[in-house]
Amino acid sequence: MVTAALAHEQGFAVHALTIDYGQRHRRELDAAEKIAAELGVADHSRLALDLRSFGGSALTSDIPVPKSGAGNDIPVTYVPARNLVFLSLTVACAEAAGAHDIFIGVNALDYSGYPDCRPEFIASFAETARLGTKLGIEGQPISIHAPLQHMTKADIAKECSRLGLDPLWSWSCYDPTPEGIACGGCDSCRLRQKGFAEAGVTDNTEYAA
Repeated sequence: MVTAALAHEQGFAVHALTIDYGQRHRRELDAAEKIAAELGVADHSRLALDLRSFGGSALTSDIPVPKSGAGNDIPVTYVPARNLVFLSLTVACAEAAGAHDIFIGVNALDYSGYPDCRPEFIASFAETARLGTKLGIEGQPISIHAPLQHMTKADIAKECSRLGLDPLWSWSCYDPTPEGIACGGCDSCRLRQKGFAEAGVTDNTEYAA
């Protein structure tokens, strides 16, 4: 949400892409629709790609989502190569549309240690995209923008407030209750709550815990 709003602020026409990969927290798909409508994006595409057939993650299989807080190891909520897959699809979408800029909301400060959120991965992928696309070979490489990468969650919450965005439009929880309420205990909920609290910005999301 914040990334799309920042792209708008910089004068870009935003063409949003949401990946329905069979994620446990399907509530985020509804949130993406809401954000696209509220921001008035140029268009919003939803692409189905069922990663549950691979599994290997608490988000794409029947592995319990941890509720004990972030540790030093990469947690089971890591989806194998998810951002690598997502960025590859987004590059294909961008090149087909003649777009030269991709925005992604990865963060490498207050996060769960996912390897595909790190600056070195984003830089490496940008070079791969340059080498593997017609635009790149013709000297018009696609730029990968990651405006949240070096922000804390508090910084992101402050940007949310500055941009006039409603936190209720967005969704972070990995393991919502059957009633669709954020669990409050998963890493994503904990990091979100911590960021808003440190920023002194009200998060009007309802949490089960």
